Amino acid sequence: MAGTCSGSRLMRMVNDAVAAQEDEFRFLESDAARVGRTGPLPEVERVRAAAGEGRRVSGLAFRPGEAPRLVALHGAGLNAHSFDPMLLALDVPALALDLPGHGRSDWRADADYRPDHLADDVVSALEQLAPRPVSLLGHSLGGLTACLVAAARPELVRSLIVVDITPGVTPGGGTASVAEFVTGQRDYGDLDEIVDRAIRFGIGSDRAALTRGVALNTRRRPDGRLEWIHHLAHLDALPAGDSDDPQPYAPLWASLQSLEIPVTLIRAESGVVGEDLAAEWSAQLPDSEVVALAGPHNLHEAVPAELAAAVRQRSTGMPA
Repeated sequence: MAGTCSGSRLMRMVNDAVAAQEDEFRFLESDAARVGRTGPLPEVERVRAAAGEGRRVSGLAFRPGEAPRLVALHGAGLNAHSFDPMLLALDVPALALDLPGHGRSDWRADADYRPDHLADDVVSALEQLAPRPVSLLGHSLGGLTACLVAAARPELVRSLIVVDITPGVTPGGGTASVAEFVTGQRDYGDLDEIVDRAIRFGIGSDRAALTRGVALNTRRRPDGRLEWIHHLAHLDALPAGDSDDPQPYAPLWASLQSLEIPVTLIRAESGVVGEDLAAEWSAQLPDSEVVALAGPHNLHEAVPAELAAAVRQRSTGMPA
């Protein structure tokens, strides 16, 4: 398996080579038009932070030079660019991170991408790239990671927003289709083949948005086939904690209950968090808010303007 230090260095070389060949910000103008943003685009810059075991975490700084007010963590198999439309609509200094093993962040040597391992690297990135407490938003795997970050280092986080995931989710239940989409097929002939598969799996329905996301999350192999750039697609299965435990993330409830900051769940009406999981969330965290948005699991890709509006209302330090 390519989950070695040498594999991490190889990925770093590949990512740098891709960056030299293609403009990773080439979709920003169309992203802005999609969310109804007018006026000049903000400056967006690729940034990096040192993490454990010699790895580095990469991310995108919107309005670099200003302390980010929001930090966004994506889900399994995605990358920081999946938040571009939402952050353009939000229009505040922000940071979107590539989780370890994703985008241009280095792969873990042990190929273990459970939330508790990811949280350590996210904390390192926040310490280096966010000089003041932030609103921390996490989607799916990034949402579970964000819960751990907020609980471990509450001084770094002023509010927490979790998008379409809860500690009560059962791997193999609502997340089974996500896992199958990520690991079930290793390579593709063209972008349309991947987009067709994404639509079949309920990842989204907007072909233009899906094509953009796929283009920023794949690379072409020497044989001409396309493959995902994230490490998960090169593993046999997604990490899910103890396979004998039907709810391996349940201990995160205690982490959330320990928080003394505003906490919000934004669930997708056609996503992973159904009414039963939303009810459990409310029972476990009666002082938190639950918001439902029409759309699939990847709300930030499917309805970025609507998600931005919901985030603006529920993030501390955001302009009205």
